[in-house]
Amino acid sequence: MTQSAVARTQLTDAIAAGGDLGEKLRNSLGGLEPDAVILFASPQYNYTELLSALQRTCNPHVVVGCSSSGEFTSQGNSDGSACAVAICSDEIEFAANMAIGLREDSEAVARQLAGSWQRERRHHYRYRTALVLTDALAGHVEEFLDQLTIATGGGYRFVGGGAGDDARFEKTHVFCGTEVASDAVVALEILSNKPIGIGVSHGWRDTGSLLRVTETRATDVVSFNSTTAAEVFAEHANATAQPFDRNAPLPYFLHNVLGIQTTDGYKLRVPLQIQSDDSIAFAAEVPRGSTARIMCTTADDASAAASAACRSALDQIKGHEPSVALFFDCAATRLRLGKAFGLELQALQETLGTEFVGCNTYGQIARAEGQFSGFHNCTAVVCVFPV
Repeated sequence: MTQSAVARTQLTDAIAAGGDLGEKLRNSLGGLEPDAVILFASPQYNYTELLSALQRTCNPHVVVGCSSSGEFTSQGNSDGSACAVAICSDEIEFAANMAIGLREDSEAVARQLAGSWQRERRHHYRYRTALVLTDALAGHVEEFLDQLTIATGGGYRFVGGGAGDDARFEKTHVFCGTEVASDAVVALEILSNKPIGIGVSHGWRDTGSLLRVTETRATDVVSFNSTTAAEVFAEHANATAQPFDRNAPLPYFLHNVLGIQTTDGYKLRVPLQIQSDDSIAFAAEVPRGSTARIMCTTADDASAAASAACRSALDQIKGHEPSVALFFDCAATRLRLGKAFGLELQALQETLGTEFVGCNTYGQIARAEGQFSGFHNCTAVVCVFPV
């Protein structure tokens, strides 16, 4: 059986906040020591102090987490806070590991994490899942996920996201135990005999003409159809009667993201800023030679996407009652929706019917059979643990 507890705190002192979370989790679990705690916290905190206080208060066997750009639970939604879920289970085995150096050698990071996992020594578990939290500002996340899939022989399903920093885009962190690092990936290995559900949906629709990505540079798109990227977005703004300020394009970009065509649908990428050569910097790599369209959405579409992702995850636990869920959505979604982001969380709660915890991330991770796989932007990702 799996028991879970969710807690949030808006205390600003790191030691007090860590103690508050730990006490709430311990009390909700009737004094049991958690097998695993997953923590999301605003960059306002001293993470070492926060983690140490949490560790002292509820003594979890493993802790993983990341910095965030908005934290939420079924109990509430806020910025500048911290939230956590604790899990106790006699049917799930957890192990946590961190690897540093994603920017320089993502393949070595993938091999290091895969080499630490228990799959070859735990044959009796039917289901293998990993919660993967990464410093997305280090880049190479899509590539890393491919390498991790290869390193694990395709035997694991992945879910998670990129750490945030309250939309500052300066420095993000991941946590393992009381260790805090940037340019790193932390993974929580989850071995179980009951299925864990992973659902993915984004709710965006294509509105623009078909574009060929003709030139790229790292995460910048230089041109579409041999026309500068900024000019293509400006033409779309004109055609759809939307205001577009080249000197401050983010308000337009948040409502007009790029959808890369795949066999499963559109994988989203968020444009962030216009460079001096009229290229556009994106939140993640856009493959050269790919085809894409400019996409649009509404607040209702975002809520419907959260519900759809949740229903998909619930279907995958095959009739078991849900214990708790993790929810990841994009920092850009929170910026775009403002207070209406609460409606998306409400839709999730109504569909799920149990507690959840999560944060706004710089990209979302989902790789599972029958799912829209890889590294996403502006996409709702739900992971459901059964009782």
